[in-house]
Amino acid sequence: MHKVVATGLGIGYMGKGGGTVAAAVCAVAWYLLFASGYDPIVFIVTALVTVLGVWSAGEVEPFWGKDSSRVVIDEVAGMCVSLLFIPVTIGYVAAAFVLFRFFDIVKPLYIRRTEKLPKGWGVMLDDVVAGIYANILLQIWIQLNLF
Repeated sequence: MHKVVATGLGIGYMGKGGGTVAAAVCAVAWYLLFASGYDPIVFIVTALVTVLGVWSAGEVEPFWGKDSSRVVIDEVAGMCVSLLFIPVTIGYVAAAFVLFRFFDIVKPLYIRRTEKLPKGWGVMLDDVVAGIYANILLQIWIQLNLF
């Protein structure tokens, strides 16, 4: 079960680029599920993905090593966080995807420090924080009517 969760239902087995694919699949699924209206279940789903991700990433670490490229559930959780409280339109979902991947790859503003946390926490929290940064930036853009 932990390998299925950690790999984002197998996406992580694709190798290089798996994190980007997992985030993109999450963004498309979010749009398809919630474009017709925001559902409070998104909070529960985001929390469950994050908690299961911490657990599963920690469980597969002894077999695959610290923050294996196969583990992409962290990108799914980070993408979900970046989309919370954001209007579900193609433009905003695409912007959330680009911003999340930027923060996840570049890791500015102390994001890299979270990777040093033990087990699944270090794997998951850098992406969750990247999602928070992307969300905050989008919220500012929305409030200032810049996008």
